[in-house]
Amino acid sequence: MSFNITKTSQKRVVIVGGGFGGLQLANKLHQSGFQVVLIDKNNHHQFPPLIYQVASSGLEPSSISFPFRKLFHSYKDIYFRLAEARQLYPDKKVLQTSIGKIEYDYLILAAGTTSNFFGNKRIEEAAMPMKTLSEAMGLRNALLSNLERSITCATSQERRELLNVVIVGGGATGVEIAGAIAEMKRYVLPKDYPEIDPSNLHIFLIEAGSRLLSGMSAESSREAEKFLRRMGVNIYLNKRVTDFLEHKVILEDGMEIPTRTFIWVSGVRANEIANLPQEAIGRGGRILVDAYNRIKGMENIFCIGDQCLMTADKHYPEGHPQLAQVAIQQGKLLAENLKRLERKKEMRPFHYKNLGTMATIGRNKAVAEFNTVKTQGWFAWILWLVVHLRSILGVRNKMNVLLNWIWSYFTYDQSLRLIIYAQKAKEVREREERESKVHWGEKTPE
Repeated sequence: MSFNITKTSQKRVVIVGGGFGGLQLANKLHQSGFQVVLIDKNNHHQFPPLIYQVASSGLEPSSISFPFRKLFHSYKDIYFRLAEARQLYPDKKVLQTSIGKIEYDYLILAAGTTSNFFGNKRIEEAAMPMKTLSEAMGLRNALLSNLERSITCATSQERRELLNVVIVGGGATGVEIAGAIAEMKRYVLPKDYPEIDPSNLHIFLIEAGSRLLSGMSAESSREAEKFLRRMGVNIYLNKRVTDFLEHKVILEDGMEIPTRTFIWVSGVRANEIANLPQEAIGRGGRILVDAYNRIKGMENIFCIGDQCLMTADKHYPEGHPQLAQVAIQQGKLLAENLKRLERKKEMRPFHYKNLGTMATIGRNKAVAEFNTVKTQGWFAWILWLVVHLRSILGVRNKMNVLLNWIWSYFTYDQSLRLIIYAQKAKEVREREERESKVHWGEKTPE
């Protein structure tokens, strides 16, 4: 396999990752005299802030995703390739990928993060992360399947395991999925599952720190905790999960919670790429960069977004928060800096402008902070809706999300509760062959 992209006289910019930062960079480099190649292991851009709504049956996956080829179909200077970055050869200006090697003039790593299980293999095998659309769909299947199985299971112990939902991680994602499942318990369960007593569905939110939403103010943390407790979520602070054994989440203090729905949103780790010097790797696997997002020790290789760690910004000496706005602002500035480099001008250093943070807990419940302004409740919830709706790509997607939200708000219902398991083509073919043989009276091997 090969990239099948002819090298021209234009400088080639290779971008690894089509998240917020990579996509912003590619768009800003359009018609700037560069040949841009975007590489991603998925064929679509996804909108992570709303992935939890896919997991809780609130939105269709297609509503928060957008195909790269659709985005770039009229751009003659931007190419997309479905591939995974593997290894760097900085001295040769070559990137090794799953479909072959590609030469570059400038390389930008914007591959984001993956779930961090802190080296615990048993938890990694048992827990359900929620970083991607496919993981969210898997979680949706598990939630709904466990409800179905709880109706027909043989023992009360198994029923207890199926109706206990354990969420590890009290950041925005943990708070939002806990709130979404609590609303499912209140509004969906009585209608869809009259056989299940809603009081038997227990939601546990476990956080190793002393409060929820540690990236926000103590006031917002308290309000979020208050909202969730009122919704029936069992919150455990200063509790660390150490193991998962025999359908039990085991905590450091010896406490055990039986469950078959074990959701892990406790921390992330930067996606790795081979052959980077060890001195360029910082906390959480993040790649160390200078004030221009240039990887330390590299001349023409940059890193932006969640994958990088910049300590040169005086307001964020420990590095920037891993938020969409950081990646977007870095992508925008780096595009300008690459243009400046081509004009033999000095690059401009990056300084993050904090536009605020927010998290939604449920219907009419959210917390939001904008510099010194803090708000909670209905107004924060409206702000959350507006900000996220504006950020979604595509008019169709915006309309789909808005209509789903309006429908859910007025009907107290969600209409996307489908259990769909993908089957491999080989498995489908073998099943059809077996059924065909049975139909024609042939014997099939046991």
